[in-house]
Formats: sequence, C-alpha cells, structure tokens
Amino acid sequence: MPGGTSARREFLDHCGAVVTVPLDESGRVGLIRQYRVPPKELMWEFPAGLRDVAGEDPAVTARRELAEEVDLAAADLVKLGEFYTTPGISNELIHYFLATGLTPVPEADRHERTDEEAHIELVWWDLDKALDAVAAGEIRNGVCALALNLARLHLERR
Repeated sequence: MPGGTSARREFLDHCGAVVTVPLDESGRVGLIRQYRVPPKELMWEFPAGLRDVAGEDPAVTARRELAEEVDLAAADLVKLGEFYTTPGISNELIHYFLATGLTPVPEADRHERTDEEAHIELVWWDLDKALDAVAAGEIRNGVCALALNLARLHLERR
C-alpha cells in the first residue's frame, strides 16, 4: 500500500483485453449482439477479446478479434485509449481502437466461431443512435458505452 503499510485484498488478476469499434464508410458503427453468461442476457457490444497471447501487441490482438468475431479486416486502426474496467477488484486494462477502411475477410480465411461467438449478430448503427441507446439503457455494457464515447470524441476532433 502507499506509505509502506500493508492490507489484505482479493482481486482478479486479468490478462487484459481489446475492444475494436468498426466504422464503415457511411460513419456507422458495427455493434454485435452477443449472449453473456454472467448477466444472462443478450448484450450490444463491440468486437473484443482477451490479450491472451503473451507479448502480442494490442493492435494485433484487435485486428485478430475483428476478423474472428465479424469477418472484417481494417486498413487503418487508431488507438482511442486504454482504461481499467473495475480497478477496485481487477487489474483488467482494456485497449480501445477505431477500425476503418473495412473489407471482408475472405471466406477461406474465416474463423470458425463456437460457444457464445457462434450466434454473434453484426448490426450497423448510426453513431448518434447508438449513443442514444446508451442513455436509454438499451446498451448496458459499460465497455461498449465508453468505446462509443471515445469514438465520438475522436471523430469530433479530426
């Protein structure tokens, strides 16, 4: 602890993750609908995944997850930031990216999705509509809500 004292704490030691906001040529964001076991519900979120390959650059992980989850490749990837999800209980650090210049992954190179990924649905949303869905409680994933706001801030500052 700061100041040289000690305290007992339990926390989740996490490998970290990435989130990628796909942005198409019309300025829409690609959200996925995916079942999540802990809340037991379908949630709107972005392609994302664990940084479970030792030493892998977060941008490489982001590109891999984009391809695996929604069969897209990005010509350009911009880092939007990195943030802790719940620093009171976990050291999970998520790296956020914006992906543009999107093209489909060739059919022969596509990842075979299983488990909760097998039923992923990709839907293109107007950015303002997605932000309204956060305010209305339709998008309840905090990581997704932050990603939407980071994307909006980035696009406004270009």
